[in-house]
Amino acid sequence: MRASLSVIRALVVRALNEITRVPGAALPGVLAPTIFLIGMSGVFGEAARLPGFDATDFRTFVVPVGLLQGAAFTGAATGVNLARDIERGWFDRLMVCPAPRTTILLGIVASAALRALLPATFLLVVAFALGTDFPGVGALALDVVLVMGLATAVAFYSVLVALRFRTQQAAPLMQAVGFIAVLFTTAYAPKELLAGWLRAIATVNPVTFVLEGVRQGFTGGVTWGDTWPALLAVFGLLAVLGGLATRRLGRVGV
Repeated sequence: MRASLSVIRALVVRALNEITRVPGAALPGVLAPTIFLIGMSGVFGEAARLPGFDATDFRTFVVPVGLLQGAAFTGAATGVNLARDIERGWFDRLMVCPAPRTTILLGIVASAALRALLPATFLLVVAFALGTDFPGVGALALDVVLVMGLATAVAFYSVLVALRFRTQQAAPLMQAVGFIAVLFTTAYAPKELLAGWLRAIATVNPVTFVLEGVRQGFTGGVTWGDTWPALLAVFGLLAVLGGLATRRLGRVGV
């Protein structure tokens, strides 16, 4: 157990060091959610006055969307970095180390959970500076758990893609799926105001439950009725995508 934790920690530290070595690569993912917040609130700021909106300010409605977008970008970046390591041959050397492959996989994706806090923190600082109401300590703690969980789930998916295509040219596929999964939810409006086809997708999209869980503190109080579906959705995504990524990694070199 101690050896496995050492391997995970080393891989996480290596991934985090890339932020300081190549800050330009992390900058777009950090800035994009905040740009989304400013742009959307500027264009659709008056939408919150429509009947059916449960937010008095449109910014409080879209801040949670930005948080999940940052998580999706961060998770996708994990797969892009892995694809680069595969192209350079470093990943093949990693595969011959005596550590269990499950440990290696956890070390690769664990950094996504921590890196997701960068765009989330920057977004919240800007949002609060613009006058967005503070959701409360408890709600904010729940948001951190959900954001880190979704980032890890997207990281599992991006690892799957990286192991399948073994090239950085697959980066758009890693990024697009997470981005679409967030937008095909109640991102822009409550479910009752969505078009029929989008409402149907949002109803079955597990990320919708995660978004509603993150949104609680911004648009109202935190309730167990909205919290447990969000946690269940995150754990479900982690179980399914983590299982598929573990299976895929186990076949490498076989």
